[in-house]
Parts: sequence; C-alpha cells; structure tokens
Amino acid sequence: GVSPVSAYPGVRHALTARQRAIGKEGGVVMVGRDIGTVVLPDAEVQVYLDASLQERARRRHLEDRRHGKESKLGDVMAELRRRDQSDSTRAAAPLRPADDAVIIDSTNMIADQVVDLILALARQKSDALAETP
Repeated sequence: GVSPVSAYPGVRHALTARQRAIGKEGGVVMVGRDIGTVVLPDAEVQVYLDASLQERARRRHLEDRRHGKESKLGDVMAELRRRDQSDSTRAAAPLRPADDAVIIDSTNMIADQVVDLILALARQKSDALAETP
C-alpha cells in the first residue's frame, strides 16, 4: 500500500522533509526506493540493493508464509512487477540508483553476505574520511 500513498505530492513532501531531518542527525541506515536519489543524495555511503524479480518474489513469498499469510508465488511476482513498473515510471522520485551508488545484486547471496559487504563499504568510506586532512 505504500506506492499509491507515496504518489501524492503532499505526502511525499512531508515524508521527505522528515526523513532528511533524521538523516542529518547522522548514524542512520535508511532504506527506501528514493533515499539515495531524493531524500539523502549526499549520504556518505549509497547502496542500491537489487535482486532478480524471481528471487525477490521467492523471498517475499517465503516471508509471507513464515508470517502465516496465504501467498502464491505467481501472485507475489506479479505484484512486485507491477510495483517496479509503477515506481520506476512515476513522475516524482522514480526508482533508480543514485549516480554514486554501489549497486549490489543480492540474487545469489544470503543476508549475512549482503550485510558484510555493506559494512565493508561503510568501513572503507569511514577510513577514507579519517585519512582526509
């Protein structure tokens, strides 16, 4: 239900302002389809996390089932495809990687591998900033 609501300019404006305020406090990990391009384009570490449609649908389907929610893999895949299309073609803040984002394809990775990779990126950035006079 997030995509239709976030398409309203007033909602998007209010939420973006609040998210930016949170981000300026520092020390946050923020997730969303327009965080790197609209909300926090100057974030120190930009990651665009992706996976194949099939893998994202499989993961969502398993998550639904773990939570006792009835789920059909084909339906989940169709919904994700629809949301991807809607989010990537909307006029305001379309889904796309930030220019300086590190793109991670997690299709063949487990969660711990993704976390380790992102932590390594954050450490590299932190080390680079510490070396800057």
